[in-house]
Amino acid sequence: MNDAWLIRSAELVNEGRRFHADLRVRDGRIESIAGELAARAGEQVFEAAGLWLLPGMIDDQVHFREPGLTHKADIESESRAAVAGGITSFMEMPNTRPPAIDRDALEAKYARAAQVSRANYAFYLGATNDNLDAIRRLDPLSAPGIKVFMGASTGNMLVDDPATLEGIFREAPVPIITHCEDTPTIAANLAAAHARYGAAIPVEQHPLIRSREACIKSTRLAIELARRHGTRLHVLHLSTADELALFEPGPVAGKRITAETCVHYLHFCDADYTRLGNRIKCNPAIKTALDRDAILRALAEGRIDVLATDHAPHLASEKALDYDHAPSGLPLVQFALQCALERVFEGKLTLERVVEAVSHAPATLFDVRERGYLREGYAADLVLVDPRRPHTVTDAEVLSKCAWSPFAGETFRSSIAATFVNGRMAWDGARVNDAIRGERLAFARG
Repeated sequence: MNDAWLIRSAELVNEGRRFHADLRVRDGRIESIAGELAARAGEQVFEAAGLWLLPGMIDDQVHFREPGLTHKADIESESRAAVAGGITSFMEMPNTRPPAIDRDALEAKYARAAQVSRANYAFYLGATNDNLDAIRRLDPLSAPGIKVFMGASTGNMLVDDPATLEGIFREAPVPIITHCEDTPTIAANLAAAHARYGAAIPVEQHPLIRSREACIKSTRLAIELARRHGTRLHVLHLSTADELALFEPGPVAGKRITAETCVHYLHFCDADYTRLGNRIKCNPAIKTALDRDAILRALAEGRIDVLATDHAPHLASEKALDYDHAPSGLPLVQFALQCALERVFEGKLTLERVVEAVSHAPATLFDVRERGYLREGYAADLVLVDPRRPHTVTDAEVLSKCAWSPFAGETFRSSIAATFVNGRMAWDGARVNDAIRGERLAFARG
């Protein structure tokens, strides 16, 4: 296959700038960016006039379910969906079966991804109440970070022992990333809901059970621990206006404490539970329109640093169960970038800010080597977006194994025209190239 490309006449979006240029790809890298480049013999030309050329999205939070939960997702199926959505690299969570809580389990995931992943990949080490030795011994080049569930969500990885938390925050050799919800608060809210509704809790109660008070209490604890120990902390999936004052606006570089939110918190609100039910049940819960608007403003000003997915697929049959038994999580990777770009069309985010949040910031925050930017010499992880071709989402086109989308029936004002992973076209606007294999992400750490 010829993997030398000239992408011609695109509008590049990179490092706060929008400009028209040509971009040459050779040997998996961006060889040159210039106003006009002459085509070379044997080079494939992609005529990109009218298209936006962005660095590929780096999704810092996905659940691809492998090993152990592959009836609903696996690395191959979900990475195919990711590249169709313009995501060229992902960082996957440890709460699989078995969980990735030691070196052997972590390396087994890397070995599997090398065989089947269409996108570039990295895997977090998970923290538990009793694996502090594994955390101490972690090679900083082997994982983007350590995932700490400071609230029960999926699986049995809740870390609630105060001494263990102190040790993790004191000794972690890589960034700590946290799921922040206070479990005792949630348990009390759930008990009250059962007392009121019995076994028929309406899903509309979800944001009251997984409440804003549970979120802010846990987030405050994580920040307090990080400040006490000088820890590099990244708080995931902010869902409330209340938490935003705990974070500082400004560029991600140099921050010790950073924050992420996810596309569904920009798109949905509690009014959507009536229409979508358990299909938008997730942890933390989607909350009010006021929370959604505050999160958007915080993302615009750089108070929230990263925009990701928390892609967490479940079968439609599982989502059809009653509230107590329907699992939390949404499949999102295939349409996440288009969802984010809707905020650009609405005038609530600039295109430059979206690129910063989905590509530049995660690359900088996790010290990803030579990715996340349109720079000569960097890996050619690219996405071409057509801002003039609307796309109505259907369940029939979903590439995730779960075969449904919470966006089904919605029309986005853009389409993903092409995705390149390490200089090879992984998505041509209609099909995934199944010959593509991603690479293990490398980290530029001392």
